[in-house]
Amino acid sequence: MSPARPRVALTGATGFLGRHVVALLADRADLVCVSRGGSAPEGHDGAAVDVAGPDALPALARAFAGCDAVVHAAGRVSHAPADAALLWQVHVRGTEQVMAAARQAGVRRVVHISTSGTIAVSTRDLPMDEDAPSVLQQISRWPYYRSKWVAEDAALAAQGPDLDVICLNPGLLLGPGDDADGASTQVVRLFLDDGMPVVPRGGPCVVDVRDVAVAVQAALTLGRPGQRYLLGGANLTWRHLYGALARVTGREAPAFELPAGLARGLATTLGDRLRDEAGLSRLPLSPEELELASHYWYADWGRAEQDLGFRPRDVLRTLEDTALDILDRRRRGFQLYRAHG
Repeated sequence: MSPARPRVALTGATGFLGRHVVALLADRADLVCVSRGGSAPEGHDGAAVDVAGPDALPALARAFAGCDAVVHAAGRVSHAPADAALLWQVHVRGTEQVMAAARQAGVRRVVHISTSGTIAVSTRDLPMDEDAPSVLQQISRWPYYRSKWVAEDAALAAQGPDLDVICLNPGLLLGPGDDADGASTQVVRLFLDDGMPVVPRGGPCVVDVRDVAVAVQAALTLGRPGQRYLLGGANLTWRHLYGALARVTGREAPAFELPAGLARGLATTLGDRLRDEAGLSRLPLSPEELELASHYWYADWGRAEQDLGFRPRDVLRTLEDTALDILDRRRRGFQLYRAHG
């Protein structure tokens, strides 16, 4: 990075993480906010580019011109098998074009945003680090994680003497500021809407989106090129996560866990009928989501602490801020409706 005020391009600038990165870097860098709509906060340049589009490469190269670094955060979250082709196009093709455009524009460093699910997923509740054996065989049947794994591989393959690539692998992003129907905070909205009397025996690695934004800023200058960095704040079973949410919101905690083997079997054999089965009618998950939830996504983020100075905040604060943000947004929306209804 140059010693002067850096110029940084950010794909996915209007996403959950992207908005937090823009807010954090607003006073520290000249930003080029790349999104399909081309929107950008006041005082920043915006570029309307679909990173997976047929003409993305020249448009991205123009957007990246003069930039010291690129943060590639564009992506799509879906676990529906019908979206497999779209996910591949967005993640794999989009990443290939971002890397090619960065090299063409003379960018020195790319921070690629991936997911902890390309490294840390298991049927056992043991945290995994970046040196764990490949999980590709296990995740290959899940379109989202398969496409993210291949995209990550493509990003790291672009590492070379003229381009530094750092890969960040955050867990489940929570915190304030997600869209009303955002995929990351869906797990909290489900609890607030319906409660979760039954939960799978598995659990996520949770991390605050604000802490990940700080890690993105650090990765612009720190970190070892060609390395992946897991980012997490807490490894929690679903029962513990929803139990904590119950404490901070005054709602009821889950009554019991559904054994992982049974959950995966139900997802395979019953499919969408899960929504209608007695005792599971208040578990509004697709079969694919239920199968994913019955795994452990536990991560060890020690490498990020050592190389990036990563310091996650207390998970209870994250859960509280997430729930209060959702509830406050709904309250304000209801008041607006009452005022104009």
